[in-house]
Amino acid sequence: MPKLKPEDLEKIREDMARAMSLREGQAQARVTVHMGTCGIAAGARKIMSALMALLEQKHLQGIVLATSGCAGLCSREPMITVERKGEAPVKYVDLDEAKARKIFEDHVLSGTVVKEYALAIGSEQVG
Repeated sequence: MPKLKPEDLEKIREDMARAMSLREGQAQARVTVHMGTCGIAAGARKIMSALMALLEQKHLQGIVLATSGCAGLCSREPMITVERKGEAPVKYVDLDEAKARKIFEDHVLSGTVVKEYALAIGSEQVG
C-alpha cells in the first residue's frame, strides 16, 4: 500500500466533511447516485453529469452530490437516493436524465416526492 501524502489526507478530510454536512445541519439535502458496475452500464454517469450541471448552473450551496456502489437492485438502475434534512430517504429507480432533473427540481429543491419514479420511502415501498 502506498504511503499517504498530505494532499491525500486533505482530500479524505474534504470527502468526510461533505459526507457529514447533512447530518450536522450544514446541508439541506444529499443526492446519492448509485454507480456500481450495473448502474454505470445502465447510464448512471449521464445522471451524475446532469445533476452536476444543475448544481453548477444554479450555483446551489447546501446540496451534497455523492456516489455509492450498487444498491442491490441491478435491474432497476440507474438509481438515486434523495435525503432531505429531517425526512426519510427516497430511492428513485429506472431513471434517465429528464427524470433526474424533475426529481432534482421537485424533491431536492422543493420537497415534493416524485411518486411516479420512487421505489421506496425510508424502508417502505411506494404503492
